[in-house]
Amino acid sequence: MNYVYLLRCADGTLYCGWTTDLSGRLAAHNAGRGAKYTRSRLPVELVYHEEFPDRHDALSREWHIKHMSRAEKEKLIESSPA
Repeated sequence: MNYVYLLRCADGTLYCGWTTDLSGRLAAHNAGRGAKYTRSRLPVELVYHEEFPDRHDALSREWHIKHMSRAEKEKLIESSPA
């Protein structure tokens, strides 16, 4: 399975990425082994994710989320089930 996810960083910013191992990737981010962007903004919290059977679909969705405004991303987070 492929996942697209949003993290809320300690400074309040949002980070979007994709992975095939959601829990492992979150652990890597919080251990400072994730993206360069999140390393100086620890800890991070998983606030949203979507599941895709196909890698191409996940990467496409990641691109679309990365091009959303902050307000659109916040609405996406608010609309997801808790």
